[in-house]
Amino acid sequence: MNTTKKNKTDSYPSFLALFLFSGILLYSVVVRAVLSLVVGITLAPILGAQTPDPAGDRPVSWKQLVPNILNDQKQIWTLPVRAFQDHNWVPILGVSAVAAGLVAADPLDTGYFRRTSAFHGFNSVFSANNATLATAIVPISLYAVGLVRKDSYAKNTALLAGEAVADAEILTTIFKGVDRRVRPQNLPANTKFGDTWFESKLTNGGFPSGHTIAAFSVATVMARRYRGHRWVPYAAYGAALAIGFSRITLSAHFPSDVFMGAALGYAISRFSVLRQ
Repeated sequence: MNTTKKNKTDSYPSFLALFLFSGILLYSVVVRAVLSLVVGITLAPILGAQTPDPAGDRPVSWKQLVPNILNDQKQIWTLPVRAFQDHNWVPILGVSAVAAGLVAADPLDTGYFRRTSAFHGFNSVFSANNATLATAIVPISLYAVGLVRKDSYAKNTALLAGEAVADAEILTTIFKGVDRRVRPQNLPANTKFGDTWFESKLTNGGFPSGHTIAAFSVATVMARRYRGHRWVPYAAYGAALAIGFSRITLSAHFPSDVFMGAALGYAISRFSVLRQ
């Protein structure tokens, strides 16, 4: 009987091997990706190879920031209705189906990340504070360079990234206040990680991941606005993916929290902020 129990304990879903491989791969390259993104985006205005949006820049300034955010929120909360009206509901259903599948799989994969120490070094690099700093440093440095270079495109890109993060955090705060999902790290180590919704005693829950939605919001703005530099999308999304993955390995979030944060961050930036 002990042998059977041990075998069940040691047998994990096959995708856990993919998680492990992804973590090692990300740990080996992600620091370079973040540094490349910071340095490269900072130099992009100097190199002058940015690709403006085909429809032109969306008006943005410090004065317009709050009205833009309010307008974005209208776009965000009415998106499902507009998507069904325009018969563009397939992507929404697809994302919802994947999220539902990950929620169902959360009890199976989360225990592994609570027990393993394989990601200790990775977690040290991508702590919650470091993830926040990595998300903020790119638009801040870009705006500073734009001021020095008198580059309106760079400054506008930084403001759009800040707008996207504000939109994302408003959405996240509301979602978390409603779902109150318990985070894996707040559950007993031997729990089945099943009943996690509407259980948190804190003011906010864990769905979706706030760090991930912010990271992908910034990454999408940078990737779309500087897509003339082929490496920018890879560096931007690579850094965002690493931040999202770290939320799983730190047991701060379930994989479904991170997936939904990534999907929402991308959608908010592309369709509500950039209006592409």
